[in-house]
Amino acid sequence: MVTDLRLGFYGDDFTGSTDALEALASAGLRTALFVAPPTDAQLARFGGLEAVGVAGCTRALAAAEMADELRPVFTRFAELGCRVVHYKTCSTFDSSPQVGSIGRAIDIGQEVFASPFVPLLVAAPALQRFCAFGNLFARSGLDSEVFRLDRHPTMREHPITPMDEADLRVHLGRQTGRAIGLFDVQMLARADRAAALTDLLGAGTEIALFDAMADADLRKIGALVWARAVPGRTLFAAGSSGVEYALCAHWGEGEAPKPAGGAEVARALVMSGSCSPVTERQIARALAAGFGEVAVDTAQLVTGGREAQAEVARLVAESGRVIATGKSPLLHTARGPEDGRIAATADRLRTMGYGEMDIKLKSGEIFGRMLGDILKALLAETGLRRACVAGGDTASYAARQMGVEALEMVGKMAPGSPLCRVVAGESAVDGTEIAFKGGQVGGDDFFTVVLKGRP
Repeated sequence: MVTDLRLGFYGDDFTGSTDALEALASAGLRTALFVAPPTDAQLARFGGLEAVGVAGCTRALAAAEMADELRPVFTRFAELGCRVVHYKTCSTFDSSPQVGSIGRAIDIGQEVFASPFVPLLVAAPALQRFCAFGNLFARSGLDSEVFRLDRHPTMREHPITPMDEADLRVHLGRQTGRAIGLFDVQMLARADRAAALTDLLGAGTEIALFDAMADADLRKIGALVWARAVPGRTLFAAGSSGVEYALCAHWGEGEAPKPAGGAEVARALVMSGSCSPVTERQIARALAAGFGEVAVDTAQLVTGGREAQAEVARLVAESGRVIATGKSPLLHTARGPEDGRIAATADRLRTMGYGEMDIKLKSGEIFGRMLGDILKALLAETGLRRACVAGGDTASYAARQMGVEALEMVGKMAPGSPLCRVVAGESAVDGTEIAFKGGQVGGDDFFTVVLKGRP
């Protein structure tokens, strides 16, 4: 089935996938985000799509497991004839040679597409991510100072993929043997930048990393990338939603009319599986604003069996009591990185025979699936129609557990985390509005914004 799709993208986690969805939909492109490679029937139901995405989970996969996940998606995009296929990474480039390897993903993509080169754009100024002379910089939340990534208060301490190197060429070079070249800010400023790119590729560059500090840089990069996207031969790219912002800027797509939806609701349900300091501040602000706190006993939840079932029943009942008082329930697996439940849960998993890496990788899956069940039950029992799921790994597994088939953007909440309308067949989740939020995304008032909407 060959289509007129300009772009197909795979997001390495769920919240990052909605980030790319927002960039495209905000620019006026009809876009749908699926949880599996879309069938012909699904594409026909949506109709008129210009871009499609698949919300994935490779950020939390071992490198050896990534091929089984990615090849079917990339093969489907090739069948659809997408002019550009984008492996969408987190804007903080979360990865290592062992887990979430972006280098491995690029190698797999090139096995499928044999693209003449791989444009790599990680900077996303709208998300406060900047790249200068190959080094990545980012804020911690929307209001902090800008940190070089190896000095970023969260990323340097990341529990699975700590960032000890801000030069993306060095960091990515640990994950792939492909030649990485830099198209820096000075080259971008040249009038003959197209010729400069030709020279860079002629010198043997297989992956071209683009600097970007401002939206004007993205427009130039979008023109360079699109010029290389020859009809009939897919161009394979990697990087953050900066890729979408760059292409849309070049295509001349303006800000789309504000989608309907996103107005204030009486109550919303928040479920957090994040231990980020940013989410910690957001939880504190929401509780101060009147949300009802429901703390998850994570050690009991991961045990499984009757203990886990009892904890799920307790959380559903307690959340129901909060709703009955007129408040919005806020369930969390941690209040922040120093929460004692993190160590207690790791100890419980060790007694169950989990190794240290499995503890880091499996806890998000366990929590995500459980929280997905709880959210689905609460939506069915209470009739609430708006929710938020915080935590990239948590969101990925929770959405699948709820039976989510696809998402469309409803409205903006914070850059990178839109409010989405859920397509989920006959499920009680179908038609609900859910914001899937990454740990580093949003201002301190994010959860209250989900409740009240944006004007």
